[in-house]
Amino acid sequence: MSDIILEMKEINKEFPGVKALDNVKLDLRRGRVHSLMGENGAGKSTLMKCLIGIHQPTSGRIIYKGEEVQIPHTQVALNMGISMIHQELSPVLHRTIMENIWLGREPLKGPLKLVDHGEMYRRTKELLADLELNIDPKEKMINLTVAKIQMVEIAKAVSYNSEIVIMDEPTSALTDKEVDHLFRIIRRLKEKGTAIVYISHKMDEIFEISDDITIFRDGKYIATKEAQDITSSELITMMVGRELNEMFPKVDCLIGDVKISVRNLSSFKAFNDVSFDVRKGEILGIAGLVGAGRTEIIETIFGMRTKTAGSIFIDGKEVKINSPQDAIDNKIALLTEDRRATGIFPTLSVRDNTIMAHTKSYINMFGLLDYKRIEKDCLEYKDKIRIKTPGLDQRISNLSGGNQQKVLVARWLLTQPEILILDEPTRGIDVGAKAEIHSIITDLAGQGKTIIMVSSELPEILGMCDRIVVVHDGRVTGILDRKDANQEITMKYATNTMEQ
Repeated sequence: MSDIILEMKEINKEFPGVKALDNVKLDLRRGRVHSLMGENGAGKSTLMKCLIGIHQPTSGRIIYKGEEVQIPHTQVALNMGISMIHQELSPVLHRTIMENIWLGREPLKGPLKLVDHGEMYRRTKELLADLELNIDPKEKMINLTVAKIQMVEIAKAVSYNSEIVIMDEPTSALTDKEVDHLFRIIRRLKEKGTAIVYISHKMDEIFEISDDITIFRDGKYIATKEAQDITSSELITMMVGRELNEMFPKVDCLIGDVKISVRNLSSFKAFNDVSFDVRKGEILGIAGLVGAGRTEIIETIFGMRTKTAGSIFIDGKEVKINSPQDAIDNKIALLTEDRRATGIFPTLSVRDNTIMAHTKSYINMFGLLDYKRIEKDCLEYKDKIRIKTPGLDQRISNLSGGNQQKVLVARWLLTQPEILILDEPTRGIDVGAKAEIHSIITDLAGQGKTIIMVSSELPEILGMCDRIVVVHDGRVTGILDRKDANQEITMKYATNTMEQ
C-alpha cells in the first residue's frame, strides 16, 4: 500500500436541489494513470474540484500521503503538489505564454521585487523545450489555436512539479499527432512517479493510456478495475447501467428534394470553390482533418464569416446571408463547435439559454414576455432531450458539459429550423448522451429536416451520415455515398492521397 498517494473516502457533495456525489471513493497510486469514467453528470469533474479546492465536500475524508488534509482553495492544492488541467480553458488571452504559465508566481528581482522577465523567459523556454513544444514564450495566447492553448495549459500544470496531475478532457481540441505528444508527456510523468488522473469520453484513449479505471454513475461509485481486466462493452454497461447496442441509430429516411445548395463558395484564405447539395431528410457529413476548413464552411453558410465568392440557394432560390440573423430568418440553425466561447451564456439560467435564439416569438401584444408559454416550451424540451438539471432557474454553468450541450440543442429546436447545422455535436459528451443526441438527429431527419454535421470522429460520420463531403486544405476532395464510404477511403480523401 506504500505506493498509494491519495485516498478519498465517503465523499459527499450537495448543491441546491441535487446530490452531485453520493458516498464516493477513490485511491490513486504513484506512477499510474487512473482514468475516471462515467456519463456527463456522473460526478467525475465534481470529485476532482473537491480535490483541487474549488468545491468543499459536504462530508468525507481526503488522505494525502498518509495524512488527512483539508483543501480550502486551489492555492493550497498547488502548494501541496496537486494541479489540474480543466476541461474549459480560461487563459489570459492578451498576455504572453510565459506570463500565463507563471501567473501569480513570477520570478522577482531586486529590492523592489520587480518581475524578472529575462528569468521568466529562460524558465519557459526550458520548460517548453523539455516538453518538445516549439512555441515562442513571448507569443500572446490570443494568437494561438485552441490546440496550442491546450498544450500551454498542460505545460503550466507540469511546471508545478506536481505529484498528482489531473487532466479533464485534455485532448478535446488536439489532433492525433498532438495526442501522441501528450501521451509521451504522460509516460514521462509516470516514470517520475507522478500520479495522473485522466478524464475522457474517448474509449480508445482510455484503453491506450490507463493503468486503472474507476467508474461513476449518477454521482455514485460503481467500481475500480485495472484497464487490462475490462472490455469497452463492459465499461459502457457499467457507466450507463444498460447495454448500448446502437451507438449510431441511423435509419433510412425518406430523402426529398434538394433543400440547400452551396455553389462555388469561398471565404478569404479559409476555403475555396466549395459546392454541394443537401436534401430534405438527409444527413450530410463534412469530414476532414483539423484545419481543413470544415468549421469555416458552415460558419460562412450561417453568416458568421464573410463569403468572398459563391452562392447559397434554399428551395431553389438564391438567398443573401450576411449575418446569423439572416440565417435564422431562413430557418437555419447552427450548433457551434465551442459551446463555452460561442454557445452558452454562463451566467444565465437554463431557461434563458434555451429561449435565447427565439426570444422575439415570446413577446405578447403588450410587448411583454409570455412567461407561461416560455415555461411550457422549456419544460417540454427539458423532458424530450433528458436535460439533467434541478430546475430551469439553475445557472447553465452549473450543469455538466453534456447537459449544457443538450440545452443548446433545445435552443435551436425551439426555432423550428428546416436546416440544422451541427458542428461537433457530441464533443466532450459521454457515450450515453451521444446515443441520445444521435437519436435526436435521426428523428429530425425522419421529420424531413435537412442536417449538415461536422465531426472529427470518423466512426460518427460514417455511422450517421447518408453522404460525406471530404475537405482537404480548404477544398472539397470527394463526396462519398454512405454505401461506398469507410475509414480508409475517407482518410485518403482527407489527406488528399486518393489515387487520381
